[in-house]
Amino acid sequence: MSEEEFPAARVALEEYQRLEHQMSQPESASDPAQIRKLGRRHAELAPIVDAYRRYTSLIEDCEAAQAMAAEDKEFALEAKELAERVPDARERLRTALIPRDPDDSRDTIMEIKAGTGGEEAALFAGDLMRMYTRYAEKRGWSTEIMSENRTELGGIKDAQMAIRARGQVSPDEGVWASLKYEGGVHRVQRIPVTESQGRIQTSAAGVIVFPEADEDDDEIQIDPKDLKIDIFMSSGPGGQSVNTTYSAVRMTHIPTGIVVSMQDEKSQIQNRQAALRVLKSRLLAMKHEEEAAQAADMRHSQVRSLDRSERIRTYNFPESRIVDHRTGYKAYNLEQVLDGDLQAIIDSDIQADEAQRMAAQE
Repeated sequence: MSEEEFPAARVALEEYQRLEHQMSQPESASDPAQIRKLGRRHAELAPIVDAYRRYTSLIEDCEAAQAMAAEDKEFALEAKELAERVPDARERLRTALIPRDPDDSRDTIMEIKAGTGGEEAALFAGDLMRMYTRYAEKRGWSTEIMSENRTELGGIKDAQMAIRARGQVSPDEGVWASLKYEGGVHRVQRIPVTESQGRIQTSAAGVIVFPEADEDDDEIQIDPKDLKIDIFMSSGPGGQSVNTTYSAVRMTHIPTGIVVSMQDEKSQIQNRQAALRVLKSRLLAMKHEEEAAQAADMRHSQVRSLDRSERIRTYNFPESRIVDHRTGYKAYNLEQVLDGDLQAIIDSDIQADEAQRMAAQE
């Protein structure tokens, strides 16, 4: 095997080894932010290093068997078997070398908002929130409701939820790696509980997903002078007051115009902290999207409008059908999907994304 066949893999191995050395140093081990940053990059490189080591080991074994084949027929058979495994190992390494989204191993914050369709849209938004909660449970992730604005019938006008993996994970097992494809407009077709004539109604809910920034992430710095903070009284379903203290927070980032509101925590300080976490995560997502665009390597985009014409997925209750409009994926297990059985749909998005990135490398 030529040393130059996969130079990027060799570079990745050298960086991986440097990271291991850095992580073993006392100054890194005593700095949570630094060890988390190093660990994230280490996990990102691990699949490449593993595929590279397997490939180089297979090549070496094959060459050794071929050298011994003239003296022993058993080595000739072994050499043949090993040679047949080389193309698959080479392809696995080539796939591992496809540039990944640098945020794949991060946790996420998800926003769900009722779109067109009134109360029915709010009820559907609640169904989506339950679907993602159940999916997170199946993946062993934790969920935290950061804010929630419910209707009198129990639907959701808007909500924010943090979804997190437990401990450090590899990029392909990261929360963002799977849920980044869920951003967009989700359309539902069904007979609403409020419909007395039994007519099918179409409504929509919007989902926005962005990678969660670490609290001590030095990649995003927010100047307090760039924040406008308004304090107001929390409200419950239908706008009714739920307490008599001004603990709710509306935080506006003046340079970008991003607005984050929080009211579910018990104190103003807690709502400020929660709002700041969401704001930092939005700014991180914006920064990385701009960097990706400048590098002509735009990641899977998210439809941020709640217009029904910009849908990514349709949930048809009369036919128990679910369709992902980006990949053409179609199935008739709607009840199971809404109970969190989302993996097959997400896999179709991941595979389409990988195929596009692989084609871009060729």
